[in-house]
Amino acid sequence: MIQLQQVTKQFDDILALDHVDAQISDNCIFGLVGTNGSGKSTLLRIASGVLRPDSGQVCVDGAPVWDNPQVKGQICFLPDTAWFFPNATANVMRDYYKIVYPGFDGARFDELLAKFDLNPRRKLSTFSKGMKKQVAVLLGICTNSRYLFCDETFDGLDPVMRQAVKSLFASEILARTFTPVIASHSLREIEDICDHVGLLHKGGILFAKDLDEMKLGIHKIQCVISDPELEQALLSSLEVLQQEKRGSLLTLVARGSRSEIEYRLTEAQPLFSEILPLTLEEIFISETEVVGYDIKNLIY
Repeated sequence: MIQLQQVTKQFDDILALDHVDAQISDNCIFGLVGTNGSGKSTLLRIASGVLRPDSGQVCVDGAPVWDNPQVKGQICFLPDTAWFFPNATANVMRDYYKIVYPGFDGARFDELLAKFDLNPRRKLSTFSKGMKKQVAVLLGICTNSRYLFCDETFDGLDPVMRQAVKSLFASEILARTFTPVIASHSLREIEDICDHVGLLHKGGILFAKDLDEMKLGIHKIQCVISDPELEQALLSSLEVLQQEKRGSLLTLVARGSRSEIEYRLTEAQPLFSEILPLTLEEIFISETEVVGYDIKNLIY
């Protein structure tokens, strides 16, 4: 288990992380999403021991990550831009990773390269962005580390390769203790693969929840209520995150259980009503609007 305790990091006058608390359980796929400049990459670098926090700490099973080679050996960090030695081939990087990670499975890496149709003797500098991403992910998986931190892993991968990487992650979780932590701007990718999601905004975590549980606790409601007083009573009775009215159609995003919302809707005697499931993208927009990150302020 990874625990972040009051982690703070500042670069000159930029507060990248502000007293972040979070917990990542083992054998789940944790998605890290956030607004631009929210601190996702900084958090991953601190959690992997690449950067030192100004205050607070990151622990794995109670042991601090920073300046702890034994714990850092359980973590592999894949940055947004895949890094390789100049003129290196996949074979060269394989031999390097064997030195850094004693548990690296070279035979499996060779097997996966063949399955992904990647030439192990071709210079990686001649590979496309997507092919470099593939090699980086395969290297990370074959380290056999407990935790794989991925910064924009799926960026540059075509749909077939994205699905292949997702399948690899799923099979690793079934076969051993393995926890991928994926930071991404692609909310649809996160939604497809992750069990838990953390939302970062301006250096702080707004929430970190089970994805299914989160979807059960927030709903989109569309209704037509003829009586203005009953409509206002409905708005007052719900924890409304977002609302919009076009003509007679009232659209809301509200936090609460479905049964509670259905009960409040019944009290309002609507001419028409429906409760719709939200995508992760809609939840992201609603939650960030609450703290002032409103798209209307950006485009109007």
